[in-house]
Amino acid sequence: MSNNESKKIPLPQKLAYGCGMSGGNIMSVLMSNFITAYFTDTALIAPLAIATMMVVARVFDGVSDFAMGSIVDRTHSKMGKARPWIYVAAPLMLAGIILILNVPVGWADNMKLVYAYVTYIFLNAIVYTIYGISHTALLPRMTRDSQDRTLTSTVAIIMQNLAQIAAASGITVLYLNIGWRYTSVIVGFVAGGLILIEALVCRETVDMDAEEGPANAGKSAQQAPPLADQFKAVLKCKYFWCCLVFGICTLVYNANAASCTIYYCTWILDDAMYTATLLGLGVAPSIIMLAVTPYLTKRFSKRTFMSVCSIGLILSFLLINIAPTSKGLLLGCAFLRNFAGGPMFAGIYAFIADSANYVEWKSGIHAEGLMSSSQSMGQKIGMGIGGASVMWVLAAAGYDATLETQSAAVMTALKISYIWVDAAVCAVLLICILLLDVEKYLPEMEKSR
Repeated sequence: MSNNESKKIPLPQKLAYGCGMSGGNIMSVLMSNFITAYFTDTALIAPLAIATMMVVARVFDGVSDFAMGSIVDRTHSKMGKARPWIYVAAPLMLAGIILILNVPVGWADNMKLVYAYVTYIFLNAIVYTIYGISHTALLPRMTRDSQDRTLTSTVAIIMQNLAQIAAASGITVLYLNIGWRYTSVIVGFVAGGLILIEALVCRETVDMDAEEGPANAGKSAQQAPPLADQFKAVLKCKYFWCCLVFGICTLVYNANAASCTIYYCTWILDDAMYTATLLGLGVAPSIIMLAVTPYLTKRFSKRTFMSVCSIGLILSFLLINIAPTSKGLLLGCAFLRNFAGGPMFAGIYAFIADSANYVEWKSGIHAEGLMSSSQSMGQKIGMGIGGASVMWVLAAAGYDATLETQSAAVMTALKISYIWVDAAVCAVLLICILLLDVEKYLPEMEKSR
């Protein structure tokens, strides 16, 4: 290991990594908070059809995530393995966001659904796969310093949360005032531009000696382990599965709550604009918690800290049941949810980086790309299930977007989805975190280098 590999990541690169994560999060906010409402209320596609689409799309995600992870592991260039693909992701993100928010409203219902399928799969299974896996794989290749990786991911998540506040509030204001067509262009350019900053500024340092020069690049490619060996090393590692479930649960509760918020505010609170308050201001407390996350994870370990946070998440949903129509209580629970949930998104990146090093330590095989697929796959599965679950519940209760008022069954269904479903998912998340004990091996891994 060269001395350069263990150096701390410079602040400009930490900030650039956060810019990229913010760009990816803008797309996540769009897909988790607004896309279901856009499809049902603007494009007028049936909720059950949208729920089915979100589940079917997960089949493509599984294939594309593993394929992209393998591509990253086999990429050899002067820029490294992950960084070239972030360049590719930036313009694709712009195109994908514009396309998905412009369903031709004059088309027949079946053709609108086909368009929704194609654009949804393109943005999730192709664009976000390219970006998500290359972004996650980039962190363990920027330094081998585990604590600095945690700090870098924390800085990035703080920036992501600021972007989430701006995106949640901004998208709400934009689409209500200028419509989805112009909103799609603005959002697409901002998301793609932030991702491009990451590609331009960040640098890979780990194992870069083997990447320099055409001759060495060819040699490195020939020495790459067979794909079957990489799959075997990753899939038999329990931390891959823990990270996968961690990502699924985190995005299920987040996407379900976010998707439900716009319906909850519109129909139960009778105040659609309150969506911006809950999705915007509600995120602010996570920034406070994230500021102290590096210290707390060092003092108590990531696993202990994340376990306590998951308990806070469970309470943040159950407490809503005290007064489901109270705006003050809903905002307070949103504060608690984001106070406890913010570190989860920093924790998963740090856990994956540690787990990638664990695979290398145990098997001698580099598999940052395949290990990173657990995050991308988990995020998209979770986002799909979280969004689809709201559609299933609404469809079962008889939701009709053309009505001026909804039935009592729909109101009850929204409360069940917003409170009890998310609380149960967070309980599973707690169990998963308790199984993620990879940190106990870090001292041994350091000694072996």
